[in-house]
Amino acid sequence: MKRAWFILRSVFLWIVSVLHFFLVVPVLVFLGIFLDARKHDWLQRSLCRRIAFLSGARVEVRRAPGFDPQRTSIFFSNHVNFFDPFMLYCAIPQFVRGWELESHFKIPAYGSLMKRFGNIPVPDVRRPSDLKRMWRKTQQAIDSGTSLVIFPEAKRTRDGHVNEFQDGGFRVAQQLGVPIVPVSLVGSFQHFRTGHWMLRPGKVTVYLHDTIETKGLRKEDVPALRDRVRKIISAPVEAQLEGKEMKAILMSAG
Repeated sequence: MKRAWFILRSVFLWIVSVLHFFLVVPVLVFLGIFLDARKHDWLQRSLCRRIAFLSGARVEVRRAPGFDPQRTSIFFSNHVNFFDPFMLYCAIPQFVRGWELESHFKIPAYGSLMKRFGNIPVPDVRRPSDLKRMWRKTQQAIDSGTSLVIFPEAKRTRDGHVNEFQDGGFRVAQQLGVPIVPVSLVGSFQHFRTGHWMLRPGKVTVYLHDTIETKGLRKEDVPALRDRVRKIISAPVEAQLEGKEMKAILMSAG
């Protein structure tokens, strides 16, 4: 009976979420044709908050004392499911866009929205010309005061744990001298797991950690920077997972 209720609830949440998405997205795409995205950023954020709410997620934001909300930065976050960008847009106060796989721009509705949002396509096939184009667009975004979101795992977790990070985004931050903000998404794995379809209502906490300076760093410093950021992001994620596991052990022992 309990499982039937979970299934019915998930079906209802999916229906409402999909209807809402396909009703609102055409409006935002239309506005993006005629208006600067900054002028209707509040509408985009409103869309993201409703997407989170209709999926059953309660988003809570926790800012570290050393987080600077005024500086254009590159935000590095763990990657759990396709709701992650919407959760991050709810939480990050800066005007923000993201690196997005080029193939995602071909997805109906979602691809059009990401294109009009001004997200930067990351080539699926890393040819030198494509990488130069990505680099140029990244530079232009930073110069215009647009912060960026990067998922350094380059894939979504299957077990809730944080995967190994790739160097690419960290090399960009180091060479451009752009500050880095580690971000931890905690509770997303319990909310919706990649490879499954069930939505489990609950709290998703977005941790915006202290801003990290990159000016003065050398190319040789990138691996240490990457490992440092991964450790920061992983800490609250692993703590939450360990707490869940311990709770399950105690319940089974009881």
